[in-house]
Amino acid sequence: MPFTTESNLFGKTLIIPIISTANVAQLSVDLLITSLGLVRIAVLDSKYFIPLVGSRENEELGITTPFELYGKDGLDIVILQQRSPTLRAKKQEFIDDFFDFAQRSGIASVIIMSGIDPSNRLDKQMITATYQLQPIASSLSSTPLRRLNDVPIPKYTSPITQNPGTTEPQIPFIPGGGITRRMLSSLPKSWSIPLVALLRFALDGDNRADAYSLASIVVQILGIDLTSIEWKQPESWSGLFGTPHDQSLYG
Repeated sequence: MPFTTESNLFGKTLIIPIISTANVAQLSVDLLITSLGLVRIAVLDSKYFIPLVGSRENEELGITTPFELYGKDGLDIVILQQRSPTLRAKKQEFIDDFFDFAQRSGIASVIIMSGIDPSNRLDKQMITATYQLQPIASSLSSTPLRRLNDVPIPKYTSPITQNPGTTEPQIPFIPGGGITRRMLSSLPKSWSIPLVALLRFALDGDNRADAYSLASIVVQILGIDLTSIEWKQPESWSGLFGTPHDQSLYG
């Protein structure tokens, strides 16, 4: 089993960001990890991804790898942070192994996060930037995702018709969503874990506001009091979006 960890994940909600438009999912996860005080609890197999290494946050020992698991004692949330794109030849293997890992670990629910290219965004989709997609039609009332019913997030429909004149597929097209659609279309027949995809229309640029918004929605769904969180930007964001303008330029 490629995804291995000694950590007890039973009954927890697993969050995974997909490499997609504007990297808004990765930024949101970075923000959640830092603000909730999560720590790295496992380094997982990186064979599925383009090789990557880097330094860790806050001068911690060791190196950063493409695929790591974060959690915290007393908090029923674990986050998989993916920092490198999935290799084309490994996409389906990664997806199959991910779902197998979730089932074997006793995960109680899964939240997938992804960006969407807004180029073809419909007028009716201008009301909000965040949408939800549930690949399995089932009640969430008695699951860890039950609060999703109380958060006004519209259901996602594709802004692009792939094959005019044909029936819309069960999982609609997600432009700029990376492997999100493929992932949702590959759920095992035996799958019974509550799962939702949170999709965010976003343009490439300074996406900190998108990250804060999406992270706040996740926190609400998980039942964490928003007022109790002190939002902290990760150290790795320093200079990521450029430096502030010298205000003396404006008189």
